Amino acid sequence: MRRWLPSPALSMALFVVWLLLNQSLDAATLLLAAVLAIAVPVLTQSLRPARVRMRRPGVALRLSGVVAYDLVHSALTVARLLLTRRNDQMSPGFVRVPLEMRDPNALAVLAMIICLTPGTAWGEISLDRSTLLIHVFDVDDVPAFIAMVKARYEVPLMEIFES
Repeated sequence: MRRWLPSPALSMALFVVWLLLNQSLDAATLLLAAVLAIAVPVLTQSLRPARVRMRRPGVALRLSGVVAYDLVHSALTVARLLLTRRNDQMSPGFVRVPLEMRDPNALAVLAMIICLTPGTAWGEISLDRSTLLIHVFDVDDVPAFIAMVKARYEVPLMEIFES
């Protein structure tokens, strides 16, 4: 069964999304949705990182709240900066954040958090996964920014995926 449905949740999501996109329950639409739901996870199985082993769901829930708060706070901060500051008053830049975590799933979640947060962009990660380069829209205190990323994101992700 695992051979034909390596990721049942992904298959179900693909099936439902296909039906929603087509807004139809015709036989052909249902058949194509089923084919896609089976074929896509099988064909992309080697592209996915290692299986997720979430060890602390409570920490994951708390991290979700922190990320939601940070997204709203960052969006408001970026909007305020764009409306009240001139270009020469802002200090954008690249920040190198040393990383202790190595789990590919944790790094993928960190990438999503960084990319979704307004005012930050994932630049690159070193080949040995020890340093992350982040572009920040306005950073006044680089050590404080690094400490914030490590405390708010890296430590909980390590608890969730690596403990």
